[in-house]
Amino acid sequence: MKRHDDGGRPPLFQRLVPFRGDTRVFDDRVDAGRRLAEHLEPLRGTDVVVLGLPRGGVPVAFEVAKALRAPLDVLVVRKLGVPNQPELAFGAIGEDGVKVINDAVVRQSALSENDMAAVEDTQRAELQRRCERFRRGHDRVSLEGRTAVIVDDGVATGATAKAACEVARAHGASSVMLAVPIGSVDVAERFAGIADEVVCLVTPDMYFAVGQGYRNFTQTSDDEVVALLDRARQGFGD
Repeated sequence: MKRHDDGGRPPLFQRLVPFRGDTRVFDDRVDAGRRLAEHLEPLRGTDVVVLGLPRGGVPVAFEVAKALRAPLDVLVVRKLGVPNQPELAFGAIGEDGVKVINDAVVRQSALSENDMAAVEDTQRAELQRRCERFRRGHDRVSLEGRTAVIVDDGVATGATAKAACEVARAHGASSVMLAVPIGSVDVAERFAGIADEVVCLVTPDMYFAVGQGYRNFTQTSDDEVVALLDRARQGFGD
């Protein structure tokens, strides 16, 4: 499945809940997920899928999915970066052959088919490796006609989250929401035309890194991601 994008999305609805004072308002990712879930309570009982961005977004997403009693999955994506300028994405790829191409960036960067194919081949191999690592033989949860709530532990450059929103829509999601504990004050503006809604709890005036919102920001391991996905499939039991 391949989709080309030049814009034309519905208007963005934003729900920013700025905290003042100390920005280290979350004990850890579990605490952040529980607080985020409180603001997403209206989604409970709707046809929603919670998607954690591995690795750090999965513990946050687990708490959201548990509170909403919604399916939890990982959204494994790879952005396609312009050669020699990898932070500038000309597209993104996801599972099941999904590919999103930004025609405007392709034109501006004068990319050839060979340029794009070389980048895609490299990223497709990495995507497959990560899918096998996290899924361990399980199929992805279908997004067709459902609301996709994409959760990460925060937004820094936003490149991965943007790719995730595009891939979720290409997978058939009827609506895409980005939900994060912390991001910059302009996070909603940056995702206009990409997400239908943004929920961000902490938007510090001076924002440098996702970790500044956490008292404990230790790295999430692959094994933790797999264990949380297993618990979710078994009803979120301990």
